[in-house]
Amino acid sequence: MSEENTKMRRIRSFVLRTGRMTEGQKRSYDLHWPSKGLELEKGAIDLDEVFGRRAPTVLEIGFGMGDSLATMAAAAPEKNFIGVEVHSPGVGRLMHLIDESGIENLRAYCDDAVEVLERCIADESLSRVQVYFPDPWHKKRHHKRRLIQPEFVQLLRKKLQPGGVIHLATDWENYAEHMMEVMSAAPGFTNCEGEGQFAPRPDYRPVTKFERRGERLGHGVWDLLFEKTAD
Repeated sequence: MSEENTKMRRIRSFVLRTGRMTEGQKRSYDLHWPSKGLELEKGAIDLDEVFGRRAPTVLEIGFGMGDSLATMAAAAPEKNFIGVEVHSPGVGRLMHLIDESGIENLRAYCDDAVEVLERCIADESLSRVQVYFPDPWHKKRHHKRRLIQPEFVQLLRKKLQPGGVIHLATDWENYAEHMMEVMSAAPGFTNCEGEGQFAPRPDYRPVTKFERRGERLGHGVWDLLFEKTAD
C-alpha cells in the first residue's frame, strides 16, 4: 500500500452515525440488494458485466438518502450510475426508490468511497464523478477531514476517462473556496467554466428539498465542473 493511500485512509471524511432502516427500506433492500448492490469484498468490477451493456458510467460519492441520484438515473436511462454511501438507511432508501420507480441503470455500494475506488473501479472507466454537499467540516481544526483534498482528487483523476468530469457542489462558501483552490491547483484538470469560475447548476443535477430551503433562507450554492485533460 502506498504512503499516499495510507494517508487518505488515516483521516476519515465521514462519521458513521447510528440509524436503522425503516421496515419499507429493509423490505426494498432485501428485495433489490442481490441485483442492485455491489460488494467491496468482491473486488474489481467489470462495468459491462454489471450493467449488461457498455454505456457512460457516473459515480456519485455520498448520495445521502438517494432521492437526487435516483432522479438522475431515471432521467438518463442511456447512462449507468453507481452510488457510494456509508450510511445504511440511505442505501435502504435508495433501494426503495429503485423499487418504486423501476430503475434498472443504478447500482450501489454501502462502503467507504476511497476503498471502493481503489479496490473496485477500473482506471479510466468513469465519465463523471459527482460529490454533492459533502460534510463541510466547518470548524477550522477539522478542515483536514474534508473529502476534497489533493490526494483524493488525483485518485478520482485515475478513475476518469480523458474528458471525464468532476462535478462538486456545496452550500458552504468557505468549502466552495477550498474546493476551487484544490481543483485549480490539481494537475490534469481544467475548469469547464474558465479559470476560477463557478458553474451554473447543470440541468441534470436536481434541486433538493434541502437546497430549496437554503435558498429561501438566502444561502448560496456553488457548483464546480472540472474536466480531466489528456495525459
